[in-house]
Amino acid sequence: MAEKRNLILLGVVVLLSISFFMGSSMLIGEKPLTIKMLEQEQEELNENLISAQILASKLDRVYTLFQENLALSLKDSLAEDASMPFLRDLTDKLEGLNIEVMSIKPRKRIKEKGYYRSPYELTVKCSFDQFGEFLTELERSPRLVNIDDFIVKNGIERVKSKMKEEDLVDQVFELGLSTITLVKGKGKIKS
Repeated sequence: MAEKRNLILLGVVVLLSISFFMGSSMLIGEKPLTIKMLEQEQEELNENLISAQILASKLDRVYTLFQENLALSLKDSLAEDASMPFLRDLTDKLEGLNIEVMSIKPRKRIKEKGYYRSPYELTVKCSFDQFGEFLTELERSPRLVNIDDFIVKNGIERVKSKMKEEDLVDQVFELGLSTITLVKGKGKIKS
């Protein structure tokens, strides 16, 4: 009797196992494989979305770059020899960093290949830290600014003439910088 019961139990287990596997193959079938493929496709699409978002933010920066550096004509304030908006922005940056301006001298603009360069000579008195912060601010500016050169006026006679160490903190910097302006126009550009 126990053998018969065990055989019946084994038969029921086999029958249930066969019906489970047949039912799962009929009801579920290829769905797990399809789900895996869809998950991979979703992952690729998410990566493409992230790439598109990065490109969109960079395109906004490119738009800002053109907006701030593209003059519609040579009479535009950006293309002038001494651009007042740039000079106001420059002096605001210098005042914000407590840098003493000794002189600012705009020079005549120079026509380069495809753009105009407006040079400025600037003499300031500040610490090295302030000068570094100023250069960082210029780099962050939406205006294209090129640092042509700079000189630190730190001769031995300066050190000999100062009695206090605090007097040596501020240095005199002579800085040559240029703004770069693209000019939108048809035909030849006259300089």
